[in-house]
Amino acid sequence: MDDLLQEFIAETRETLEALSGEIVAWESDPSDRNRLDAIFRFVHTVKGSCGFLDLPRLARLSHAAEDVLAAVRSGTRTPDTSLVNAVLAIVDRIGEIVEAIDAGAALADSGEDLLIAALDEGSEPETVAPAPSALTPRAPLRSVRLNVDLLDRMMSGMSDMVLARNELARRLRDDGVDPAVEAALERLSLTVAEMRDTVTRTRMQKIDALFSALPRMVRDTAAELGKSVNLHIEGADVELDREMIEMMRDPLVHIVRNAIDHGIEAPALRRVLGKREHGRLTVAARQSGNQIIIEIGDDGQGIDTERLIAKIAGTGRSERDLRALSDKARLDLIFEAGLTTKDEVTSISGRGVGMDVVRANIEQIGGRIDLHNNPGKGLRIAIHVPLTLSIISTIGVGVGDQRFAISRQAIEEIVRVGGDAIRIDMLGDTPAATVRERRMPLVDLSGTLGMTASGPPPMLVIVSVVGGSYALAVDAVLDHEELVIKPAAPAVMSTGLYAGQTLPDSGLPMLLLDCTGIATVAGLTFHREIVDEDDIPEISVAERPSALLFDDLDGVRRLVPLSVIDRVEPVSTDAIRFAAGRWRLSIDGRIIPLATQGEIGERLDVSVLRLRDGAMEIGYAIAEALDIVSLPDAIAPAREVGPVAGVVALDDEQIELLDVHWLFATHGEEGREESPPVCLIDGADTVWMTTFLKPVLEGAGYRVATRLSADETAAVVLTMDSGAPARIGAAPVVRLRQDRSANGINDDSIYRYDRGALLAALAERAGRCSGGQG
Repeated sequence: MDDLLQEFIAETRETLEALSGEIVAWESDPSDRNRLDAIFRFVHTVKGSCGFLDLPRLARLSHAAEDVLAAVRSGTRTPDTSLVNAVLAIVDRIGEIVEAIDAGAALADSGEDLLIAALDEGSEPETVAPAPSALTPRAPLRSVRLNVDLLDRMMSGMSDMVLARNELARRLRDDGVDPAVEAALERLSLTVAEMRDTVTRTRMQKIDALFSALPRMVRDTAAELGKSVNLHIEGADVELDREMIEMMRDPLVHIVRNAIDHGIEAPALRRVLGKREHGRLTVAARQSGNQIIIEIGDDGQGIDTERLIAKIAGTGRSERDLRALSDKARLDLIFEAGLTTKDEVTSISGRGVGMDVVRANIEQIGGRIDLHNNPGKGLRIAIHVPLTLSIISTIGVGVGDQRFAISRQAIEEIVRVGGDAIRIDMLGDTPAATVRERRMPLVDLSGTLGMTASGPPPMLVIVSVVGGSYALAVDAVLDHEELVIKPAAPAVMSTGLYAGQTLPDSGLPMLLLDCTGIATVAGLTFHREIVDEDDIPEISVAERPSALLFDDLDGVRRLVPLSVIDRVEPVSTDAIRFAAGRWRLSIDGRIIPLATQGEIGERLDVSVLRLRDGAMEIGYAIAEALDIVSLPDAIAPAREVGPVAGVVALDDEQIELLDVHWLFATHGEEGREESPPVCLIDGADTVWMTTFLKPVLEGAGYRVATRLSADETAAVVLTMDSGAPARIGAAPVVRLRQDRSANGINDDSIYRYDRGALLAALAERAGRCSGGQG
């Protein structure tokens, strides 16, 4: 019986966590039959279980709620606010009794008669809480409940197994390896990887378990304060360690209640301020490398730093010193111990026990908390927490004599600086990387970490973060390893540069880089606004589009919108010819139209703006690129249609603005660029081929994929499996080998570092394939 009771308690507790938010949704749409049915099934299940578990109080409460919900389902009762509040109160009481049973504590039954009476039609609303909605029915799962300590030992053992596997692989690489041993190690690695994922998932849980209680809490808190708040939840499917979810519960609740109490204004004040009467609160979760980022944003009044300073100065601190702080330091005053901006103590706030405790709890688990304040418009709080005891795939990078790890998930590609395709340019005093016609910000890792650079960076790691990508300059790219990641010390994590620490098979501790944090520290802000879909955003000066200021060939200073410029590069005039009635530029093995204003004359080279509209590309020859500026709002239009759209005022100077619509309409070639042929990487060593060959293949015009979608076919397959057939499906196969010399006269494989032979073989096989299909 004890086992049955514990199972009943666990299942009821889990269902209740998700149920409260569902009842709130049912209240907003009482006609939602699915949610009504789910609530009914819950109370019916509780009533049925109580019969053989001998829990008469639970049976009485659930029976009363079931009768009312049955009447609603049959159409004899109409769900109103009073009924929904009464049902919610019953559900709350069921939860309280279940927790008391689990704790072995006595719980008085006073007030339960009033709860049941409140269900009657026409009853006066008692102090019965508001209500949530229904739970989408879940398919029965085969499951067993395990002690958390056992899961911890499983994870720890799995971590040791991964480290041992890494050390074995390193020793075999160093000492040379027999093919049979290497094959056995590969099978072991696949088994370890599969077991690693399985064990990791035993501790992971959807963050919806943390978010599910928020709709009810937001509703009740807003009602208590006389406010109206719409809650939007994003990323509930993101998974986080179960223990981390429990440790995040109190900080999240505190921040959400603060947002409603301190941030979002009362409806009357919001109307005066020109805002919508209903406040907007967004709670979102996303994964970034080895971290989970939880963001809580509102469209309220933000943090009044002046009020903070006044409050803290009232405790004896020097107001002069407080006002001398930087903007970020002023904002961080919210974390002062004992601080409250409320003048009166309420049931929600005013006691001075707040954000300092929140930050301490988050830092205790290796996380950090960032504030993004927009006075008068809202506050966004970002909580970065690690995936503890997680094993992730990483790439090691070197800067000077230091080694760091980067999550493979965050890396798009790794390239070597050199040539025209991969280079570093300066836009004013700001470095930028150009990778095969794609320009992006450049962050020097050594400079960001406060280390002395030994010279120009030889390698670029293209990193993807939420909102964009950037190039990270490093000295060397090291091994690919699967590593066990644990939180670093709070002082290390608080820098915002690291996502955790690890111990690779070399035995030397290594830090995992936080790519999003590095971008923030370097000043690359990927900003997310909390915006109501129905609101029309205001255009501010900071939102003005950027433009490139340049001197044209005819001596006139002009502007062109930066958004259409793919890159700016010097070009020899030998590559420019007047052919077939227009100027054309030969570049990257292609011929593109070239527009000019003015004569090229005797110049040996010119700068070319390579302009793209997403389908076509044209070049525009200029004398010199000068600066990137904000494009003014006011434009005096040109009197005639042509290459100049109009004139703008920039620093009291009249500057012509190019008409890019006219340029593409006049000079653009008809037709769209063909989609590039697909090169499928298949078989073993996909990590090596993706890391080393993907940049080469994409530079040669292929799209590289490791798997194909249902409607996609490969033009050619690239593999390092010696026994691969001549064709895989309809696609021909190019095989690579590790040795320079071929293994026999019939060996048609190619040495993996013979770039010319590789590209020639791919072109020959892909051409034969396309010809055969045509």
